[in-house]
Amino acid sequence: MLFVCIGNACRSPMALGFARAYGSDVLKAESAGLAPALAVSSLTRKVMLEKNVDLGQEFPKSLEMVDLAEFDVIVNISGYPFPVETGAQVDTWNVRDPIGESEEVYQEVRDQIEQRVMRMILELRSRKRPVAVQTARVDTQRRSPRQ
Repeated sequence: MLFVCIGNACRSPMALGFARAYGSDVLKAESAGLAPALAVSSLTRKVMLEKNVDLGQEFPKSLEMVDLAEFDVIVNISGYPFPVETGAQVDTWNVRDPIGESEEVYQEVRDQIEQRVMRMILELRSRKRPVAVQTARVDTQRRSPRQ
């Protein structure tokens, strides 16, 4: 599944970081913003590192920088109605914007986003078909093995 998170320089990179760290086996994640900032907030990077999720060189992107037509699910945590019709499922997450708030608020927002991303990943994993396991044939006639 392809997943894009639409938000701001705090919430969207958090969701992206958790999706890539925890769900790379079931999804491909990107992030973009309706009005992206110049950089990912340093406090966002700090609270994500507390969870051992390094955002690396991630930077805020505009909607024009991602091809929304290729995504299955769009998670909108921007706080605004999603302005584009793509045909993809759009989930809206109402999560507080921590910009200008304390580190504790950033941590609360991070934890809320982590829980939502994990819930989505677990749901996707439960939909995956199990891999067929090949079992050894059992001899029901109790013949001795050939030598």
